[in-house]
Amino acid sequence: MKPILGITMGDPSGNGPEISVKALMKPETYDVCRPLIIGDAKCIEAAIPTVKGAENLKVNAIHDVKDAKFEPGIIDVYDLDVVDISKRLYKKDLKKLAETMNADVLEAAYKESMTMCGEAAFQYVKKVIELAMNGEVDATVTNALNKDHINMAGHHYSGHTEIYADYTHTAKYSMMLAHEDLRVIHVSTHVSLREACDKCKKERVLDVIHIANEGCKALGIKEPKIGVAGLNPHCGENGMFGREEIEEIQPAIDEALAEGINIPEKAPTPPDTVFSKALGGWYDMVVVMYHDQGHIATKTLDFEKTIAITNGMPILRTSVDHGTAFDIAGKGIVSAVS
Repeated sequence: MKPILGITMGDPSGNGPEISVKALMKPETYDVCRPLIIGDAKCIEAAIPTVKGAENLKVNAIHDVKDAKFEPGIIDVYDLDVVDISKRLYKKDLKKLAETMNADVLEAAYKESMTMCGEAAFQYVKKVIELAMNGEVDATVTNALNKDHINMAGHHYSGHTEIYADYTHTAKYSMMLAHEDLRVIHVSTHVSLREACDKCKKERVLDVIHIANEGCKALGIKEPKIGVAGLNPHCGENGMFGREEIEEIQPAIDEALAEGINIPEKAPTPPDTVFSKALGGWYDMVVVMYHDQGHIATKTLDFEKTIAITNGMPILRTSVDHGTAFDIAGKGIVSAVS
């Protein structure tokens, strides 16, 4: 039996609805899985006419996974029905609306729409986690949400990963980005750069090395080779440019080596060379110290095809590795490659 993938629709005013349509209009998608959108049926129905070649698709709105058809040509939507589509505003519509509304009215309408969309996006994620934890879907895929919008709706999370951690009761986890043989996993993600430096601590670095090692094994790599990036230029140059490598990262590496984890260089690798070495086959995964250290590398290699995977949780979560693209959402031109 092909796995059932619960796919969140993402922010209703973002690119998620049309990306969902574009992905599910391809018959080959059904060759590898049974896809189920968790979202609002009316939003998917509205997205279909915007996508070239999707005009004949039908929507099957359901409230129980057992009622899904999983047939090409039919988009199954676990319908939460939380969006008033008459109040949903795409960014592309604002200029036109500004001609008929005064600024205060338009601002109030836009804020109401964004709060509604943030609440909806959050509810989709919460529901797909519930379905996965109950075994009703085999894995989860998330379209992009907007962190500001979910916070406007009163859900104070910095992203998908933190929502998943909370609702799966997971204490030790990390975001991994992957593009073919380049895989990176993060010690910290959605915090300021100043705070990221403070989070570079031995215990956390060691936890992420463990998660990286187990993540590689879950991907079928029997004897993983783990690279560990330094935090500072030249890995601190023996303390001249910072002591995190000496006081935090190296002790974590030493403990991991003592446990039998294969870290080929037995020391942190300078950040400006670690990814080149990974592409050359030195490592199966690189532990990076902060968000942009890993994201810039993978997105520069291939922005469209890089995906995100959350490791260390009891359920599988993968994600597109891009944002909501509010500037072009609703036009039917977004890419569904990721």
